[in-house]
Amino acid sequence: MANVESMIVEEKTQVKQIDREKTCPLLLRVFCSTGRHHSVSEYMFGSVPTNELQIYTWQDATLHELTSLVRDVNPDTRKKGTYFDFAVVYPNFRNNHFQMREIGVTCTGQKGIDDNKTLAQAKFSIGDFLDISITPPNRLPPPARRQRPY
Repeated sequence: MANVESMIVEEKTQVKQIDREKTCPLLLRVFCSTGRHHSVSEYMFGSVPTNELQIYTWQDATLHELTSLVRDVNPDTRKKGTYFDFAVVYPNFRNNHFQMREIGVTCTGQKGIDDNKTLAQAKFSIGDFLDISITPPNRLPPPARRQRPY
């Protein structure tokens, strides 16, 4: 019987430094919803959800930075313990539909492992949408995001 081994490889991508004074920002189209992500079907056939927030930013913007920008325009999200679950919505040209991929979670008032993740590290492409599920502090975060006791 052969030995079976597994190896976990942590992928570290180099963050390319962007000179924000010399680089033109991109338009990030953000759609927020309370307690859930929007359905991918809401992005079909040229339509998008109605609650669009437009942010001009760069590929090196972190999820923490984007959280702060959303909090600036939405006072209800400023409460400590509010979770922001980020997902990228992107076109799948093979089947002519959109797909959603979760990229990270931040929490108001708490440091998290995804705080410093950039759009570039999340493989965001210009033209993709950002969908944010906002969970207020008086509700449980989405099941996959709850802290598990060790």
